[in-house]
Amino acid sequence: MELQDLRKNYGKGTIDDYSLPSDPMDWFEEWMKDALKASLSEANAMVLSTVSESGFPSSRIVLLKHFDHNHFYFFSSYDSRKALQLQSNPNASLLFFWPELERQVRIEGVVEQAAESVSDEYFYSRPLESRVSAAISPQSSVVASREALENMHKDFLAQYPDGNFTRPANWGGYKFLPRLIEFWQGRKNRLHDRIQFEREGFHWKRSRLAP
Repeated sequence: MELQDLRKNYGKGTIDDYSLPSDPMDWFEEWMKDALKASLSEANAMVLSTVSESGFPSSRIVLLKHFDHNHFYFFSSYDSRKALQLQSNPNASLLFFWPELERQVRIEGVVEQAAESVSDEYFYSRPLESRVSAAISPQSSVVASREALENMHKDFLAQYPDGNFTRPANWGGYKFLPRLIEFWQGRKNRLHDRIQFEREGFHWKRSRLAP
C-alpha cells in the first residue's frame, strides 16, 4: 500500500469573496442543512478534542444534538474521560468533516455544563435503550467483561420494566461556546478555500487563510 500515491481532485464547491456571510453561526446552519439534505451518514458527527491536565490531547466522535446562535450542544457522562478533562481544562475543539461535499468546519472554544433543564429535555426524548445505557454505563471505566456489562443492562431493565426512571445525576449536556470557526471548502489544485472567524467581544472578525 503506497499511501503517498493516493490523490483526490476537489472541485464540488467554491467560497466567493463577494458573498461571504458576516455571521459564522448562520453559515454553519446553512452547511448543516446541506449535509442533511444530501442524506450524509451521521451528518451531525463531530470530533471533540480535549486536553488532559498533563497537556495530552484526546479525541473522539460525539454527536451534535442542538445548536443555536451562541452554542453547540452535546451530551455525555459527567464521569467520562472527556468530562474529567473538561473539568480541569474547559478549552476544546470540534471538527465536522463532510467528504461527500468536500467540506469541513473546525471550531475552537470553551465548554461548560448545560442547564439541568436542557439535560432533562434531551434525556427524556431519547429511546428507552439509550436512556438505559446512559444510566448503567460507567463510561470510560474498566469493566470485567462484555457479559458483565450486558448483565448490568438486563438487571436495570428488570428493575424498571416500565422504563420509568429519572435522568442520572452524572449524565447530561454540555454547551460549547465558539471563539474561532473555520470553514474549509476543497478546491482544484489544492488551492482550497479557508475562511476563518474569530470572536472579538460581541462581533466576529473574518479572514481568508492560505490553504
